Amino acid sequence: MTVVLPAAVRAAIVDHAREGAPEEVVGVLAGHRGDDVSTVERALRARNAADAPRTRYEIAPDEQLALLEQIEASGSDVVGFYHSHPRGPTEPSDVDAGRAAWPGHSYLIVSLAGESGDEPTDGPTGEPGDEPIGGPTIGSWRWTGERFREEAVEPR
Repeated sequence: MTVVLPAAVRAAIVDHAREGAPEEVVGVLAGHRGDDVSTVERALRARNAADAPRTRYEIAPDEQLALLEQIEASGSDVVGFYHSHPRGPTEPSDVDAGRAAWPGHSYLIVSLAGESGDEPTDGPTGEPGDEPIGGPTIGSWRWTGERFREEAVEPR
């Protein structure tokens, strides 16, 4: 499984994460969703409504509905969601798994733990499991309905 993430969208997500730190940020990914390959065309920011935003994320139901309606009206699909781990890794936490509710959708996580001002990277080859070169890192995971499965992030 692969999620295609254009450079402009990657930059927008990282900017959002940096602006929101030290709290987690959250948003919705719009584009074209497929079983094997999904392509993100836009990242729509949402307000983090979690009661503990430094360690959790949540989109308020009314805001989520408005964003989903906006995506549907544009003719796009909901590819998934993104959020940040300002001090943690790109792997989903147990809390993230407990909140996941969209099987077959991508859950992108941007980590600022290695922040050095560099551009985001997914590792030396861009393959899941690679060690990051430096700066913010981005990982993506598909929710199966029971667990997360790591997916490749393909830059464009």
